[in-house]
Amino acid sequence: MFDLLFNIAFPLVTSFILTFLAIPKIIHFSRKSRLFASVGKRNSHIGEIPIFGGIAIFAGLLFSLILWAELESIQFILVSLIIVFFIGVLDDLLSLSPMRKLAGQISSILVIMFLAELKIDSFHGLFGITIIPEWVSILFTVFVFVVVTNAYNLIDGIDGLAGGVGTIAATFFGVVFLLNHDIQMAILSFTLVGSLLAFLKYNFNPASIFMGDTGSLLIGLILSVLSIRLINTGVNIPHEKLYINKGPFIVIATLAVPLYDTFRVFCIRILSGYHPLRPDRNHIHHALLDLGFGHKKATLILYVFSLFIMFLSYFMINMSLGLSIFLLSIIVLGLMAIPFVILQIKKKSGA
Repeated sequence: MFDLLFNIAFPLVTSFILTFLAIPKIIHFSRKSRLFASVGKRNSHIGEIPIFGGIAIFAGLLFSLILWAELESIQFILVSLIIVFFIGVLDDLLSLSPMRKLAGQISSILVIMFLAELKIDSFHGLFGITIIPEWVSILFTVFVFVVVTNAYNLIDGIDGLAGGVGTIAATFFGVVFLLNHDIQMAILSFTLVGSLLAFLKYNFNPASIFMGDTGSLLIGLILSVLSIRLINTGVNIPHEKLYINKGPFIVIATLAVPLYDTFRVFCIRILSGYHPLRPDRNHIHHALLDLGFGHKKATLILYVFSLFIMFLSYFMINMSLGLSIFLLSIIVLGLMAIPFVILQIKKKSGA
C-alpha cells in the first residue's frame, strides 16, 4: 500500500499542488506584462488570455520528479525537458520559425536516444519486421518523437482539450507501467497527470490561461517518451506473452485523437496543394465548434471519443499487430469524418 502511495499519490499530489499554486501567479504576471495569446481568424477565444500555463506545468513536473523519482534513471529525460521548456518559452515570446523549433526538438530527442538510451529497436512483427538496423532505429525514433510531440501540440486548439486528452493518456500509461513494474515511468506518468489536472482547473472553458507552446511541447515530449518505452516493452502481464508485442498498437490507441487528427489534416493539406505545416481550421475540434457545440461540449465529446477508442482497442488486442492497427485506423478516421460530412450536408442544404 505504501509503495502505491509513493509511486502514484505522492508524485501526483505534489505536481498538482505546485502547478495549482503557480498558475495564479503566472496569470497575474502575464496580465501586468501584457503577455496574451494573439487573436486571429483561427482562434476561438474571446478576450486577453495569458499563454504561459506551460511554465506552471513545468514547475510542478520538475519539482515533483526531483522529490520522488530516481534521478539517475531519468536525469537525461529531465535534460531534454529543460531544452524543450526553453524552446517553448522562446516560441511563446518570439514566435520561432518551424525549422528552429524542430531543430530544438531534435536536439532534445538526441539526448534521450543517446544518453538515456531510449529508442525503438524492433517493429514487433509489423510488416513481418522484428529487429531493425541501428540507423533505421535512430531515424524511426526521431520520427515518432516528432510526430507525437507535434500531434499533441496541434490539438491544443480549444479550452481543456489538450490538457484533458493528455490526462487520459498519461493515466493509462501510468497504469500500464505499474503493471510492468516500470516504476520510474509510472512516476513520470502520474506526475504529468497531477500537473495537468491542476492546469485544467484554470483551462477548462472558460479558460483563464493557455498552456502555450511551452506546455504543449513539454507534454508532447513526455508522451513521446512514454510511448517509445511502451512500444519497446508492451504490456507485461504474466502468462499473456501476446501483449508484449502489442506496444505499438496500444500507443496508437491511447493517442488516437491527436495522431489521427494530425494525419488526416496533413493529408488534406497535401492533397489540396498546401504546405503540410500551413495552419487552417480543418481539425476535428474546429468542426465540432462549427457545428455549434461550443468549447465545453466539443471538449467532452473528444474526451469520450478518446476513451471509447481505448475501450474498443481492448477487443482488438488479440488480432495480429498489422490487422489491429489497420482496423483501428479505419474506425477512427471514419468516425472523425462524421462532423465534416454533417457540415458539408448543412452547407449544401443552406442550413
